[in-house]
Amino acid sequence: MNADFVLLGGRVATMDAAGTECSAVAALNGRLVALGRDEEVKHLIGPDTTVLHAEGKRVLPGIVDSHAHPDAYAIRLCTWTLVSPDRVRSRNELLSTIQQRCAELPPGRWAAFYRLNERASGGYPTLDELDAASGGRPLFILRTDGHLGLANRAAFAACGIDATTPDPPFGRFDKVDGALTGLVRETAAHVFLNAVHGQDSEADIADGMEMVQDQCLAAGITSVANSLTPAKAIRAYQDMCRDGRWRMRMGIIASGRDEPLIPHLIGAGIRSGFGDEWLRLIGVEWCPDCSTSGRTAAYWQPYVGAPIPGEPVPNTGMLLYDKDDLTQRATAAHRAGLQVMIEGVGDRGIDFALDVMEAALAAHPVADHRMRVEHCCYVTPPVLDRLKRGGFVDSSATGFMDELGEAYAANRGQAAMRWMWPHRSLIDAGVPAPGHSDFAVCRVSPWTAIAAMVTRRTTTGADLDATEAVTPREAVRAYTWLGAWAQREEREKGSLEPGKLADLIVLDRDVLDGDAAAIAGTQVVATVVGGAIRHRL
Repeated sequence: MNADFVLLGGRVATMDAAGTECSAVAALNGRLVALGRDEEVKHLIGPDTTVLHAEGKRVLPGIVDSHAHPDAYAIRLCTWTLVSPDRVRSRNELLSTIQQRCAELPPGRWAAFYRLNERASGGYPTLDELDAASGGRPLFILRTDGHLGLANRAAFAACGIDATTPDPPFGRFDKVDGALTGLVRETAAHVFLNAVHGQDSEADIADGMEMVQDQCLAAGITSVANSLTPAKAIRAYQDMCRDGRWRMRMGIIASGRDEPLIPHLIGAGIRSGFGDEWLRLIGVEWCPDCSTSGRTAAYWQPYVGAPIPGEPVPNTGMLLYDKDDLTQRATAAHRAGLQVMIEGVGDRGIDFALDVMEAALAAHPVADHRMRVEHCCYVTPPVLDRLKRGGFVDSSATGFMDELGEAYAANRGQAAMRWMWPHRSLIDAGVPAPGHSDFAVCRVSPWTAIAAMVTRRTTTGADLDATEAVTPREAVRAYTWLGAWAQREEREKGSLEPGKLADLIVLDRDVLDGDAAAIAGTQVVATVVGGAIRHRL
């Protein structure tokens, strides 16, 4: 038997339960068939075998990013304009970017911008400034958290909104002295997002996914789960399967926002796990909680620091569902065999999610339910006890640590960082806590988040409280085996073992035993998916 693919000369950390290391692996038909020393695997090399020489570099299983938004990112890469702090460092730069982009667009098209971080880009522009820069074109800017946005007067008019329009349920059009400020929160932001995304097509998503795949593979991500996937993206993804366009693996987490998607899945008898190794339904998700950096996530205690003009004072955040309504929805999905995931960010939001999931389990007990609290940031000791007692998964937004950590400290106070993303305590308590990026809220690369888990510092030096630091191996496990386990795919991926998918990455540095401070700058030398080399540095 000759293998299709062989890697030689690596420092391979298989991330299996025994902590096995080896130097060589071989794959046939997309799956691993042998692991061991070079001399034990070389005999599987034939004339048609692809051989990758790792040259002593660290090799890991492919990264499993268990919660991100590749469908939205695909559209943004194609038609939106990025205004993250590495592109826009001041309010003047932001307004200049808006003016330039609005001048380029064809008449009648919305101008859309994403990943604004006002803390690092000179603050929120005024409504008058937005109007002057946009030249009368409808404009919407999505804040980096994806929960707040800014609209100009033309956008408000296009959506039929003025200062007398009532706030939508679970949302807010911010006002000062009765006048709109331009800032919109939660479901109020969805009004504008729906207007912008009304221009999108399934072909746009599929075409943009080519660029998303390029970025993921370059970052070492071989599998990603699409949080809040709408029906339009599910159709696009199936078209990609038909056309052979997948180079990485996609998990679908169906969106509770896209009515009636989840009831239709239930009615059709489709359960979690439906699909194949390339495209699979993981579960269903609702998003009742909000954004800490945007000061809307639900906490028991009020926010600290300077309030945003138009923000309620005192401010304890907001929740986006009625509890009885969400309990009925989640219970129906759980009973139908769909893995339930509910977002909770602040402690009040996490408690809300746990209330709903505990009620669903009481109505239909399942031992190995793997229900997930998505993001699950502020895990105080009482919240930790509830997670452990109920066997829930802390699906941890570790991607927030580096990029949004400073805003969390500013909005919640430095003392609160003790229980933000507390992976040391979670591991010690036996609570499973996979890490995720939440891109395009944060960057695609997992390495700055993995570094922050280990150092408890952002790349700019902000203190995230070292009490909750974990080892590099524990951090990598959160992005490999635990990521796979959290979506019931641990028999397929997450570690390098015979019979599993041949998904692996070769790194330019040793993230397990090297300098922890250097992890954030990790580059991926090669990414292999199903035994095929999909990225080379």
